Amino acid sequence: MVLQAKDIMDRNLLLIDEETDALSAVLKMVAARKGYAIVTRGPAAKIAGIVTEWDYLEKILAKGLAPATVRLKELGSEIVHACFPETPTDEVASRMAELGIRRIVVRSGDQVVGVITSRQVIGAFREYVDKLTAQIAGYHAGANPPG
Repeated sequence: MVLQAKDIMDRNLLLIDEETDALSAVLKMVAARKGYAIVTRGPAAKIAGIVTEWDYLEKILAKGLAPATVRLKELGSEIVHACFPETPTDEVASRMAELGIRRIVVRSGDQVVGVITSRQVIGAFREYVDKLTAQIAGYHAGANPPG
C-alpha cells in the first residue's frame, strides 16, 4: 500500500481574509499552533495565497514594520507549490526537499483541501520505518528459532 498526500495532510485549514492585519493574523496562527495560514479573498473566501512565519520575519520584522499596519495581502505569497491528494508521499517529500520548502498545499481542482508540513512527512516516514523494522525483526526471529 502506497501512502498518499491525503493520508498525511492536515485538513484543518486556517483561513484568514487578506484584509486582516498581520498582527491579528499571527495571533490566530499562534492560537491554532500553525506556522502558516491560507489567505482568502472576498465574501466567497477564494484562496488568494499563503502566509508563513518566514513572511513575518522577512517582510515585517527584518524591515522594522509594525505588524498591525500590514495587511495579509501585502505579506502572503501566491500558492505556487502544490500536489494532488493522490500524490505518493515519497514524491511529496522529494519535491519539498528539491524546492527547499517546509510545507506544500494539497489541491483538488481549484480547492485547497489540505497542507502537508515537513513535520508531517517526517512523522509518516518514522511510522513507516518503525513498521518495517518490526517486520524485519519478526522475520529474523522466525528464521533463527531458539535452540
